[in-house]
Amino acid sequence: MSTLILFNKPYGVLPQFTDRSMGDSPRPTLSDYIDVKGVYPAGRLDKDSEGLLLLTDDGRLQAQITHPRHKMAKTYLVQVEGIPEKDGLDQLATGVALNDGLTKPADVQSVDTPDWLWPRTPPVRFRKTVPDCWLRLTLREGRNRQVRRMTAAVGHPTLRLVRTNIGPWSVDDIAPGTWKSVDAG
Repeated sequence: MSTLILFNKPYGVLPQFTDRSMGDSPRPTLSDYIDVKGVYPAGRLDKDSEGLLLLTDDGRLQAQITHPRHKMAKTYLVQVEGIPEKDGLDQLATGVALNDGLTKPADVQSVDTPDWLWPRTPPVRFRKTVPDCWLRLTLREGRNRQVRRMTAAVGHPTLRLVRTNIGPWSVDDIAPGTWKSVDAG
């Protein structure tokens, strides 16, 4: 039977089990939170992002989650600098020209500040003179730092990025830095 772990990755944690940097102080990794042997991340979530990261010991399931041909939806809550106008949201929805090509269409909508969202440590820098807002963005492709590059391309840099869902799996009821094992079927 396959193992599938849903982990709520905190901000600043590397999405791997070891820190390969040559720095003086080790950075937090998955091994600081998950003590299950033989599981590996199905996809990535960079250290500056938070939220749902799936880990499995099943190569077939890992491919189903990550391979672009399966078009598994990934949903993010994105706090952006400024308030996007309709044309910016339309551009995110229809595709954004990035240096590696046009993105596929995305589902995007402005949302209220989530009342269930945990505080980030360290907090996002607050600036009185620059408004911000939240977007819910669902992608069916996964390029490197894609959400951050998309929002920047339409003039609204990402301040905070939280992945809430991957396909049928959700970060609901999983506190930051904790995980649960679920049935992969």
